Amino acid sequence: MLPSREQAEELLREAETCNPGPWGNHSRTVAHCAEKIAMECPGMDADKAYILGLLHDIGRKFGVRHLGHVSDGYSYMKSLGFEEAAQICLTHSFHNQSIDVYIGKFDTTEEELDMIREALKTVVMDDYDRLIQLCDALSGAEGVLDIEERMADVKRRYGAYPQEKWDGNLALKKYFEEKTGRDIYLVVEKDSFSPK
Repeated sequence: MLPSREQAEELLREAETCNPGPWGNHSRTVAHCAEKIAMECPGMDADKAYILGLLHDIGRKFGVRHLGHVSDGYSYMKSLGFEEAAQICLTHSFHNQSIDVYIGKFDTTEEELDMIREALKTVVMDDYDRLIQLCDALSGAEGVLDIEERMADVKRRYGAYPQEKWDGNLALKKYFEEKTGRDIYLVVEKDSFSPK
């Protein structure tokens, strides 16, 4: 259901040769954050969290796309038999399992859009989905960011940021702080981690 850590790292390296860009180090930062948080959450597998974080944006391998990277990643991971990673490629962009709060261009075909909608209807989200959503909101290409600064940056770049999603990210931060019993920025080594 999941590649090994080494396979996931190789998949990301290979994907970056197809479409170089800051998304690769963003993915490494997400993986780092996910692993660190999972290490402090009872019942979570830190290796699994790292792998899912590393692969959440793997659809970017296929070019510069917005919503298209979700369908590309989902289809790609499914084609390799990595169902759990496919789910994360899908769920990392949708807190409420609806495309209504997607930030970015709807640059998919009707078939891709239908596939995303149908998959979102049947998916059962768990703490790994929630963890990657949080870590995506904490992670830049240069390292760990303040979640509100990151959301404000996305809002500047895209012109909007749905309040429901903003509030959802802050709720996720609180949720995982309660699970770890610590400030999330300390858990993920915000002031010292660099993906390079």
